[in-house]
Amino acid sequence: MPRDNVNELVAFLAVARERSFTKAAAKFGLSQSAMSHTVRQLEARLGVRLLTRTTRAVSLTDAGERLLDGIGPHFDEIEAQVEALGDLRDKPAGTIRIVAADYAIKYVLWPKIRTFLPHYPDIKVELILDNGLTDIVTERYDAGVRMGEHLAKDMISARIGPDFCLAVVGSPAYFAGRTKPAHPKDLVGHACINFRLPSSGGLYAWEFEEDGREIRIRVDGQLAFNNTFESLEATLDGFGLAYIPEEIILPYVADGRLIRVLQEFSPPWDGYHLYYPSRRQSSPAFVALLDALRHRV
Repeated sequence: MPRDNVNELVAFLAVARERSFTKAAAKFGLSQSAMSHTVRQLEARLGVRLLTRTTRAVSLTDAGERLLDGIGPHFDEIEAQVEALGDLRDKPAGTIRIVAADYAIKYVLWPKIRTFLPHYPDIKVELILDNGLTDIVTERYDAGVRMGEHLAKDMISARIGPDFCLAVVGSPAYFAGRTKPAHPKDLVGHACINFRLPSSGGLYAWEFEEDGREIRIRVDGQLAFNNTFESLEATLDGFGLAYIPEEIILPYVADGRLIRVLQEFSPPWDGYHLYYPSRRQSSPAFVALLDALRHRV
């Protein structure tokens, strides 16, 4: 098969999987117009339309779906075989793409990765921030990070972080002239900063525990975010109370910029796990990174 034909197929696969010419072009360092031109050449050569283009989205035609299903697995196998050659290298090499939430990247992954990478100069790590429950198989990530209770049963997982607690905090300015909540039910009388769940689109109900009994509180306030660190900034600015991972707020509590309440009602959460498909053939690079990320008591 002529090389140009292969390039056209690779371009089509990228656009079909990303559902975007812009995202596909970025992966190859090309312009959006160059990627579009390449796919149009393929369509002209085959004499069928593979993609339906609108100003907002790209979708597959029936012919496009058939081509994607037919050639996608073969190109994946070629890519896997090429990556497998890394086994013959003296040092592990390759790119590992991991999707995780903002807190997990900053406080669980990065502290270990920054000490790991200098020892493996041929390994590249790409961290993708996503606070939702991303399908790593569909999005073609090597692994994802979730708390233990959210792991899919068909995945292999390894614990990479300890249990942690959420903390209800507010600024001294917010508490000025207000009575601090003594029980989770008191939160209904306070301005609270909500967290929008990317996976479901709903607002997170704050979870507490009293004498082994779970308590869920639907809080209200002027603000809602889907990002932990933006919630922190709004809390520091005095816009209300927020429920934020303990590790993030401890320095602010120590220097008096935040005040913690309801600590006795905040239960421990199952720690973060790295998960990946059970059928994935782990490369030496992935095995080395996994070992570095494992949580050790």
